[in-house]
Amino acid sequence: MAADSSSQSYPSVARLSDSPCFPQYTASLKCLEESNSDKNKCQQQFDDYKECKKKEREARLERNRNRSFF
Repeated sequence: MAADSSSQSYPSVARLSDSPCFPQYTASLKCLEESNSDKNKCQQQFDDYKECKKKEREARLERNRNRSFF
């Protein structure tokens, strides 16, 4: 039986577009496109995205700690 391409394989995994860091992610990609993949010119966008992901991870860990049963 073929899998429906519109169904999500892992429903618990959030889509990248749902992430609060999606704007930083797209800014990084846009910078790379505009600078012909010169990563040095996009360091600020990379740093912004990295910081956002760090905060997102810390918030997720804190939520998990608060939900712990032990």
